[in-house]
Amino acid sequence: MSELALLGGPKAVTLDPGDMFTWPIITREDEEAVLAVLNRRAMSDTDITTAFEAEFAQWMGQKYAVACSSGTAALQAAMYAVGLRAGDELICPSMTYWASCLQAFSLHATVVFADIDPETLCIDPKDIEHRIGPRTKAIMAVHYLSHPADMDAIMDIARRHGLKIIEDVSHAQGGRYKGRKLGTFGDVAAMSLMTGKSFATGEMGILTTNDRQIWEHALALGRYERFNGKNVVESEDIKPYCGLPLGGYKYRPHQMSSALGRTQLRHYDERIAEIDRSMNYFLDGLEGLPGVRPIRPKEEGSTMAGWYCAHALYLPEELNGLSVTRFVEAVLAEGVRGGVFAGANRALHTHPLMTDMDIYGDGKPTRVAFATRDVRELDKGLDVSAGLGARTFGLPWFKHFRPEIIDEYIAAFRKVIEKHEELLPGDPGNPADLGKWFAF
Repeated sequence: MSELALLGGPKAVTLDPGDMFTWPIITREDEEAVLAVLNRRAMSDTDITTAFEAEFAQWMGQKYAVACSSGTAALQAAMYAVGLRAGDELICPSMTYWASCLQAFSLHATVVFADIDPETLCIDPKDIEHRIGPRTKAIMAVHYLSHPADMDAIMDIARRHGLKIIEDVSHAQGGRYKGRKLGTFGDVAAMSLMTGKSFATGEMGILTTNDRQIWEHALALGRYERFNGKNVVESEDIKPYCGLPLGGYKYRPHQMSSALGRTQLRHYDERIAEIDRSMNYFLDGLEGLPGVRPIRPKEEGSTMAGWYCAHALYLPEELNGLSVTRFVEAVLAEGVRGGVFAGANRALHTHPLMTDMDIYGDGKPTRVAFATRDVRELDKGLDVSAGLGARTFGLPWFKHFRPEIIDEYIAAFRKVIEKHEELLPGDPGNPADLGKWFAF
């Protein structure tokens, strides 16, 4: 085996990846659809957006969809639509992007964090039930880093306690859990469709549901042009207030993203099938190596969809304590590209925003301003979330099945693992702030 590239040896990766990591795939069909919107100056109209909503809902197997200006807006609309209000609590994994929960503050609600399963990195059902209180309204089930959450266990808890379920599918559009599409288990699903996601439309979000009342209330929060009372709204509690957005928000997406969403949807299943084949081929090549464990579903019929920001577990104890920072540095030196970095999201409960900031001038930290208990005390015991950075790293995100390129990447990882002892003398360890607040 050649000497490690980090220490002066030749790189394991020699082939030009070309468009292996380019995403989304943009064709003439996409360009023409977007240009058609521009040419008729229809960016702020709603006809194409309404068509996209109908097509996306059908693809999801749901009755209703609401497109929004971002995934953040879609998730906030979902929170509002299930009835999250002042003093209510939303249970959410601490290991996720902030938009899975922070919008609860704008509804005068609060967040109770739960820990994650150390194998799937999704919310751990065993850590949910003891966090439920008298004001718990909903559970946010995040399909984190493309992996399906344990929806059987989560739904069982929700049914027994009368809680609503919001599925955050921002990382896993098109993924399945035991053969059923993610986003079809809970009361409502919401997701980002921004440029970096596996389903990418530019900058946009969308929610889907089979519940007409949830759909109507989601429209009411920030889609004023749809919340107009014209054979749309049946819910008696909001019907008298049609015409103005109840949240005072303008969450209508621009139609260039809607047009791109329609064309992308036509090819999405085929494209993520190729991604799935490529990523599984790569991870098969790493099976059995010390220090690395693939994160992918074990249940039959469960999938990783487009493998957005997929990670692997890192076990330093199997590599003589080599830090994940040094490991990744060596892998990158071999010529590896495509999304490899040390760590994942930082645990949200560790940010001072969650402990002491008074955002709206209520005279006390916003997280407890309207709460009936000090939910910050429940942050104890989130050990898996807090320590995840040192035990995970991002995988290269292959968009095409090109074995000759993927084989070189497999060889690079194998080379670093087999020669890891050479990296120990120069290992600086992991930084205290390993991970990212908002990279994905």
